[in-house]
Amino acid sequence: MASILLIIGGGIAAYKSLDLIRRAKERGIDSRVIITKAGTEFVTPMTVSALSGHKAHTDMFDLGSESEMGHIQLTRVVDLVVVAPATANLIAQAANGLASDFASTALLATDKPVLMAPAMNVRMWQHVATQRNVARLREDGVHFVGPNDGAMACNEYGPGRMAEPHEILAAIEALISGPQPLKGMKALVTAGPTHEPLDPVRFLGNRSSGKQGYAIAAALTKAGAETTLISGPVSLDPPAGVNLVKVETARDMLAATETALPADIAVFTAAVADWRPEDVADSKIKKTSGAPAAIRLATNPDILATVSHAGRRPRLVIGFAAETNDVVAQATQKRAKKDCDWIVANEVGGAVADGVFGADRNQVHIIDAAGHEEWPEMDKNEIASRLVARIVKTLEHA
Repeated sequence: MASILLIIGGGIAAYKSLDLIRRAKERGIDSRVIITKAGTEFVTPMTVSALSGHKAHTDMFDLGSESEMGHIQLTRVVDLVVVAPATANLIAQAANGLASDFASTALLATDKPVLMAPAMNVRMWQHVATQRNVARLREDGVHFVGPNDGAMACNEYGPGRMAEPHEILAAIEALISGPQPLKGMKALVTAGPTHEPLDPVRFLGNRSSGKQGYAIAAALTKAGAETTLISGPVSLDPPAGVNLVKVETARDMLAATETALPADIAVFTAAVADWRPEDVADSKIKKTSGAPAAIRLATNPDILATVSHAGRRPRLVIGFAAETNDVVAQATQKRAKKDCDWIVANEVGGAVADGVFGADRNQVHIIDAAGHEEWPEMDKNEIASRLVARIVKTLEHA
């Protein structure tokens, strides 16, 4: 498991560090934490410990029997040191090699990469001293993410806001990632449902959560691919580092997909509506005492088949199939009909549906030209990792 040493400085942006710890854990990154004395005014060691699963250190001598040289030991067991928020004071201490507390001593003692996420008042950020310190740290090899422009707690506006947790996480993953076998390749992923409007407030749709597609987009990005995620309406944060394109309807999704081409890899996890209302009312259709009028349906475009037969066909086209019965047989037929390379299929019929839609685990079958491969039930993130590993192996031998 990858790990970071997170140093939380004393600033109002410290609350974002809690979300960063949570997001890092979701991505398999362990967080050890040092909180400066000023930082404890904004977040508590108890909260940080509960989120990270490790004692949050606030003093150089509080490691007890863990190590007699805690400031060195903590920096040796991690892959990266992250300072978030990196206050003007912490930046100044690091730039000048000071070691006046646990945080600054750890920064001086580390031989690991350092990533800083500055957060301070716009005037402090723009001050010549701060810019001189940042320039010196960059020359020393320290990495920076942010700061962003925006409104501040002091009611001023400008550069100085700490980067958002997902931006910091993307920078972390870029620095600690292992081999990136898909670097230089482009990937596109579709995810979630499509909503086909009936009137301004109603639509035809399905229960797809988008979780599997988002996990695959994250795994492709981690493997080095430049990834475009075309997403229907979902309640998920975009994975760090992807190019997110939001769409509503099947026709919107097809247009966005064609815009994203050419690509080396295309993974179609989206549960695209097969039909849409032929007529869309301009105003809300009112309920009447009689039965509602019949809804005439029109066929939506087949995105998977369109891309499989496109002149700019990706090297690897992967479709998904949610079936209620005869999963493997139905998916095998779908693969032949769509002319894609693989179909990833799972059962969603009956009571099984309650355990798949919106859940964190799934059980899938991979159908390709060689036949059928059944995977055991596992977390959707693990499915994504295994699928990307299979993609890498296939492209390496293509």
